[in-house]
Amino acid sequence: MATGFDDWSGRYRPAAESTLVAVLEALGVPAADDEQRAASLAEHDRRHWQRCVTPTIVTRTDRSATFWVHVEHGAPVEPWIRLEDGSVRTGLRQLENNAPPFDLDGQLIGEATFELPAHLPIGYHRLHVRAGSREDTATVIVTPTTLPLPARLAVGRSWGLATQLYSVRSDRSWGIGDLTDLTDLAVWSAGVHGAGFILVNPLHAAAPTAPMEPSPYLPTSRRFVNPIYLRVEAVPEYAYARDRGRMRKARKSAQSRAAASELVDRDAAWKSKRAALKHLYRVPRSAGRELAYAGYRAREGASLDSFATWCALAEVHGNDWHAWPEELQHPSNPAVAKFAAKHADAVDFHRWLQWQLDDQLTGAQATAVAAGMPLGVMHDLAVGVDPDGADAWAMQDVLALGVAAGAPPDEFNQLGQDWSQPPWRPDRLVDTAYEPFRAVVGAALRHSGGVRIDHIIGLFRLWWIPRGAAPTEGTYVRYDHEAMIGIVALEAYRAGAVVVGEDLGVVEPWVREYLLERGLLGTSILWFESDGEGGPLPASRWREYCLSAVTTHDLPPTAGYLAGEHVRIRSELGLLTRSTEEELAADRAEQEAWLAELRRVGLLAQDAEVDDSVDDVVRALYEYLGRTPSRLLALALPDAVGDVRTQNQPGTVDEYPNWRVPLAGSDGRVMLLEDVFADARAATLAQVMHDQVTPDDE
Repeated sequence: MATGFDDWSGRYRPAAESTLVAVLEALGVPAADDEQRAASLAEHDRRHWQRCVTPTIVTRTDRSATFWVHVEHGAPVEPWIRLEDGSVRTGLRQLENNAPPFDLDGQLIGEATFELPAHLPIGYHRLHVRAGSREDTATVIVTPTTLPLPARLAVGRSWGLATQLYSVRSDRSWGIGDLTDLTDLAVWSAGVHGAGFILVNPLHAAAPTAPMEPSPYLPTSRRFVNPIYLRVEAVPEYAYARDRGRMRKARKSAQSRAAASELVDRDAAWKSKRAALKHLYRVPRSAGRELAYAGYRAREGASLDSFATWCALAEVHGNDWHAWPEELQHPSNPAVAKFAAKHADAVDFHRWLQWQLDDQLTGAQATAVAAGMPLGVMHDLAVGVDPDGADAWAMQDVLALGVAAGAPPDEFNQLGQDWSQPPWRPDRLVDTAYEPFRAVVGAALRHSGGVRIDHIIGLFRLWWIPRGAAPTEGTYVRYDHEAMIGIVALEAYRAGAVVVGEDLGVVEPWVREYLLERGLLGTSILWFESDGEGGPLPASRWREYCLSAVTTHDLPPTAGYLAGEHVRIRSELGLLTRSTEEELAADRAEQEAWLAELRRVGLLAQDAEVDDSVDDVVRALYEYLGRTPSRLLALALPDAVGDVRTQNQPGTVDEYPNWRVPLAGSDGRVMLLEDVFADARAATLAQVMHDQVTPDDE
């Protein structure tokens, strides 16, 4: 935990004592006064010496590592490792350790140090220790030294579409974009325009009851997927359903409601879709399908059961588990098992929904790759979860529930951000061998060729805000980044996937170098790329190992940005710390600097202005991406069709219709997916992207 930090302007800011006390309390460390602090420190030492061996040891495959063993003073120690493949390694070398013994309740406890050899195989292994009369085990996590780019990306560059799937509906979806729409968008961008990937918003699960949380970055679970993205007609049992006519009418009704609404209405879409899916759940399955479902349940195990149980509980008691009857507030309580048994069909329905999602996600990725994408779908991993949701309920013992994760003030979000999400407790991650974190990362990589990790800086340090405090009143808590990033690299290595870290905002200078060393790509957003003196960073100086884009979902589409939408919205909502006039002047200066840069490199005529042709400026900005050495380039789908409305305004919840804006053209009319495929502007920008990554001799 940091007692102070350097803010975005470089000024040191000490953390308030009240903040430090609250954060320590969230870590299970009472520290309100000197007496509590002394007692907590003594208890920390006591717990350390009570342990025979640390629960988790993380190393890289190319280096040795050390670990300690606590043993009755003078007793012999015998360690060995059982690898994932079942083989055993013995003869671990003991190193000199002159630490004095510790008096633990009158018994002297000594400490021995041993070395794990270099070149252990990548994976999750078990260390066994026999120390005198004590025996214990630990998890040994051996991670790749660096994550290589997938072979299909080892040479050259690739471009992809970035889309908010819920906003892109088609004439066959149920009023909201779904996984079939994602598949079709991948096929169009790859087959017609040579795209190498499609980056989609987090598809994490939301609570199954109204009102459904609109933010994909505040999910109820990151381990499971939102069934609102299912295509009803793609469920195999649909072919055998007796009442398909009624379901077709329900789909048309959902489409009519969506067409009449200015915003994406998740509740209406889910109500219609859920009724149809419930009907399909009751359709008898073939013997082969039953075997497949049994295999899925066995593979997902207790985590699937827990999630499905939470969903069934939420349908009875509401989405906030803190408000449930006390006996239901922890998943291990007997009352929870009793509820699950009594409501077995409801629980199984939610298991079945996740199985359908697994099927359709598998199909989307396979089809994207078959269409020519070297990566296919790139999923997005959110920072955290809803404090009242399924993961917070199931994993409450490894989350800090008395604080919220967020971000300190920066140049764009000048009041800071409170994301309301409970952060991981770093100590509990070690105690559990990072299994909850491993499960989240593995889920994000199961159906993809890549993953974007939102705010990857949070795997190094995360801004913790005490409950009830302003975002400015937080402090940083550090994580073992060697373990967190190492696990990400390990899971991606096994999946053959690329990892893109969103490393924007307040970033310690060494972090980007570390990510590069470990083989993780960074993120460059054109408007944020500065030469350090207030001017645009020349294309030749951009990073090679990153995903570069003109804009992001936290900014308006580029046409809207050029029109100053980001200033107007923040001004109207009171999110600025300086006058609107000052903000507009700074924004105009920034845009003029970029226009000058585009003119300098010959992408705009010398007399070109934004007002003359927004399309020309947008095209020039994307062509500028091609001048950079970046390995991955992204085209935002709203930019491709000339949309102007932003999807999300940080620092707001309902003050702005975040995550509810349907895809529209430059005239403000909603565009269906079929319109995108026929849109000349979209085809032009997609071709621009294709040209940027295709060698001249092809």
